[in-house]
Amino acid sequence: MFSKKTIEDIDCQNKTILVRVDYNVPIKEGIVKDDYRIKQSIPTLKYLLDRQAKLILISHLGRPDGKKAEEFSLEPIAKILSKEIGAKVYFADDCIGRSVQKQLAKMKSGEILLCENLRFHPEEEKNDQAFAAEMAKPADLFVQDGFGVVHRAHASTDAITHCLPSVAGLLLKKEVDTITDVMANPNRPLMSIIGGAKIADKLELIKKFISISDIVAIGGAMANTFLLASGGEVGDSLVDNDEVPIAKDIIELAQQEATKRRFVFCLPHDAIVAKEVDSTTETRIVDWSSHVIADVLSYPKRVSTSATKIAKHEKILDIGPFSASFIAGCVQLTNTVVWNGTMGVTEVKSLQGPIGPFAHGTEIIIEALLGQLGHRPFSLVGGGDTVGYIENRNLVNQFDHVSTGGGASLELMAGKKLPGVEALLNKD
Repeated sequence: MFSKKTIEDIDCQNKTILVRVDYNVPIKEGIVKDDYRIKQSIPTLKYLLDRQAKLILISHLGRPDGKKAEEFSLEPIAKILSKEIGAKVYFADDCIGRSVQKQLAKMKSGEILLCENLRFHPEEEKNDQAFAAEMAKPADLFVQDGFGVVHRAHASTDAITHCLPSVAGLLLKKEVDTITDVMANPNRPLMSIIGGAKIADKLELIKKFISISDIVAIGGAMANTFLLASGGEVGDSLVDNDEVPIAKDIIELAQQEATKRRFVFCLPHDAIVAKEVDSTTETRIVDWSSHVIADVLSYPKRVSTSATKIAKHEKILDIGPFSASFIAGCVQLTNTVVWNGTMGVTEVKSLQGPIGPFAHGTEIIIEALLGQLGHRPFSLVGGGDTVGYIENRNLVNQFDHVSTGGGASLELMAGKKLPGVEALLNKD
C-alpha cells in the first residue's frame, strides 16, 4: 500500500501546480522518437486539468552538463503533449524566472506550461535549495510523477519538497505499488529474467531475485562474464574481467540456494555469434553445452570443434535457440515474471524482416510472456533497452506493467528507499 499522499488526497481545484514529469525521451532532429513516457503522464495531468488547475511541468532531457544546448531542448514535446491531452500547452525557454512568469500570465485554468530542460541549470543535479525555491515561486502545490528520477536527490525531487506541499501523481503511485507488490507478494512460481551488460549495475537485484525467485535466468552481455567465470571461452565478446570474481560469487550463491529449496539458476548453453555487430554480418550458432543443435546441423558428419567453440575473432551477440527455448519453457511453469534486460544486441536491424539478427532470443521470450506458447503469466517489464525494444515492436500494451523507470525500478526492486518518494507527505 502506497504510504504517501497523492493528488487524490488533497484539494487541487483552481490551484497552480508544479508537476515533475519524466520526459527524458529520445528526440532526433526535433522529432520525438518514443512517446511512451509522455503518454504515461497523461492520467495525472488530466486529473488535475479536470479540476481547473494551471499546470507547470518540469523535466530533464539527457545530460547537457548544466549548459543550454538545442539538442537537449524539451520544446518538441509541447506539440506532442498538446495533441495527446487535448489542451493548450505553452512552452517557456527556462524553468525559472521571467520566461515562466510571462507564459503563466497568458494562461487560463485548465492549461499547461512546459518548461525548458532542468539540467540546463547545474543547480538541478546539485539539489540546490535556492534553485528549487525559484521553481516553486509561482505554484501552490508540487506533484511528483517522474518515477524514472525519484532514485536521485536532485532539486526537482528533493529540495523542491521543502518549498511546497508535495504529493505523488497517479503514475508514481502505480509504479511503486505494482513493483513493491510483485516483490513482496508475487503469485508464485516467480521467475526473473535479467539481461544487460554489467553485473555490477544489477548485482543487488540479482542477489535479491536469487533469494525470492523460483527461477532466475541470465542473458545479455553479462552472461558472457558468467560464461568466462565458469571456464568457458568468449572470444572477442563484450566482457568485464574485473567482474569475473563477482560472477563466481553469484554462481556459488545460486548453487547454495538450490540446496535449500527448489530453485533454478539458468545460464546460456548456446549463443549466436558473429565477427561484427552489423546487419550484413554472417551469424552462426555455437553450442558449447548440450551439442544438440551442433549435432543436428552437422549430421551425418561428425560435429566439428568450431561448432562448439567461439573463435577468438567472434563475438557473442545473442543467446542461442536452445537457451531461449529453455527460458520460454520455464515461463510456462510460472505465474509471475519480472523481466529486466534484453537477451542480445536488439538495436541492429535485419535485412529480412522486423526481427534483428541478434534479437531472436529476446523475441522468443516475448512470445512466451505474451502466451503465444500456451500459458500467459503476469509480466512486469523494466529497463531502458527492454522497454525501448518492445515499444519499437508496438507491444507495450500487451504486457501487464511496463515501467517508465530504469534505475528507479532497479533500486525499488532491490528494496532500497527512493529519495524522491521519501520526501513526499505521508498519509495521515
